[in-house]
Amino acid sequence: MPQHTLNRRICRDCDGFATAAITTGTRHPDGTRATLRVTCPSCKGTGHQLATATIARAGR
Repeated sequence: MPQHTLNRRICRDCDGFATAAITTGTRHPDGTRATLRVTCPSCKGTGHQLATATIARAGR
């Protein structure tokens, strides 16, 4: 019988593509491209939404 996993919401800012490699346009001496790895600041590189925001009501 298959195991079920919890459906986690995909990050709305990066659509699940949490890390991107951006080329700088330069090359290393061996010919490979120099790249920067950038992670989504909203989900911290997980690709899934972290704790959802809740509204707290005070008073009556």
